[in-house]
Amino acid sequence: MLDDAVASAGLGGLFDAVLSVDEVGIFKPAPAAYDMVGARFGTARAEVLFVSSNGWDICSGAAYGFRTLWVNRAGAPMDRLHGAPGHVARDLRALPNLIGGL
Repeated sequence: MLDDAVASAGLGGLFDAVLSVDEVGIFKPAPAAYDMVGARFGTARAEVLFVSSNGWDICSGAAYGFRTLWVNRAGAPMDRLHGAPGHVARDLRALPNLIGGL
C-alpha cells in the first residue's frame, strides 16, 4: 500500500526507505512503531524531524521525542494528547528551513 502511494504521488526514488508498522506488527502510537526510525537510520530521537498531517500522530511523535512538523492543511484544532507539535504549517513549504536546522 505504501509503495503504491509513493509511486502514485510521483515520489518514487526520492526516499532512502519507506517504513511500515507491518514490520513490527504493532500500530502507532506504540513506541515500537517509532523505534523503527532509529533502528533503520541509527539516529537519536532528537535528530529526527517527523512530519505528519495527522494530529494524533504528530502529538505521539512529539511525546516520543521526535522534532515534529504538523502539516495542518485544514486548520484543524489541536488534539488534546500527551504531546504537542514543535512546528505547524499549512503545507510543506516550511520543510526546507526546518531540515536546514537539523
